[in-house]
Amino acid sequence: MKRVIEPHADINSETMKKWQSLIDVMSISCVATDAQDRENVMKSYMKQRSVNKPFIGPAVTVKLSPGNIVDCLPIFDNVRPGDVVVIDAFGESETSIWGGLMSGLARAAGIVGAVIDGSARDTDEAKMLDFPVTTKSVSPRAAHSAYTKSFDPIEINVPIVCGGVLVSPGDYVVCDEIGVTVIPAGTADEIYEKAREQADKEEATRKDILAGFTVEQLLDKYGRI
Repeated sequence: MKRVIEPHADINSETMKKWQSLIDVMSISCVATDAQDRENVMKSYMKQRSVNKPFIGPAVTVKLSPGNIVDCLPIFDNVRPGDVVVIDAFGESETSIWGGLMSGLARAAGIVGAVIDGSARDTDEAKMLDFPVTTKSVSPRAAHSAYTKSFDPIEINVPIVCGGVLVSPGDYVVCDEIGVTVIPAGTADEIYEKAREQADKEEATRKDILAGFTVEQLLDKYGRI
């Protein structure tokens, strides 16, 4: 059975702080994709299932095997505070690979959120813990690991596809109740500057709308709405 566990990606702490400073920006997933010319947006079925709580952080990636979905307990030896766990469960919608105890362990480890192209369960417990879980689906059925004691095959910190988007270890994941946007680590500083500018422009636009600006005035001032 295949097990591949690569080292944690190197994370630029200053870049991470800059991105996490955007956590209170309205519709941050939208701003992050606008800053990338509408790219790197996960499929619309990827939705928050416990709490509508935005989170931003570097990806620890997990790749599972279709037809043999196992629990992801090995991740807890490979995460750091501030990480986002991103799991490629091949869109399996009926077998859950994340539950309430996983949410508790993740919160204790400082993980800020989980993004799963597959299913989770115990979303009520995740809600109680105020831990955000974003998935394709929700289902009561657990993975077989608790019964078989098998936790392989699993690959950690390898490139994956989640929600139709390529995610590499260390890429920045921006998630809110609207959806999930991914920022490749190599462009994170450049995209941050564009996102910051976009967020500031949108906030100024909101104020002008409340002040009575017309559509024509807004377009003349900002170039877009």
